[in-house]
Amino acid sequence: MYAIVKTGGKQYRVEQGQKLLVERLAVDAGDSLALEPLLYCGDDTVFDADGLSKVKVDATVVEHLRGPKLTVFKFKPKRGYKRKTGHRQELTRIEITNIALGS
Repeated sequence: MYAIVKTGGKQYRVEQGQKLLVERLAVDAGDSLALEPLLYCGDDTVFDADGLSKVKVDATVVEHLRGPKLTVFKFKPKRGYKRKTGHRQELTRIEITNIALGS
């Protein structure tokens, strides 16, 4: 049994007990949250709006962290133009605790 959920503008295929990294969520570590399902596949497949309103995907926030540092280097030859900047993405690790199809 799995579900396709949407968070942070991206879609993820999740199963119960799975841990995944998503973009930073405004929830404290240890709190639970409900994710928006786009598709549910168990005994039967549900992808219409009425059926998805009955699907519950619950997750728990494990920790907040930052991703690896990415270096951005811009260079134009023969002009003396060099710019070096960096970026670290803010991430949240969540664990899927429950995927259920209610009635």
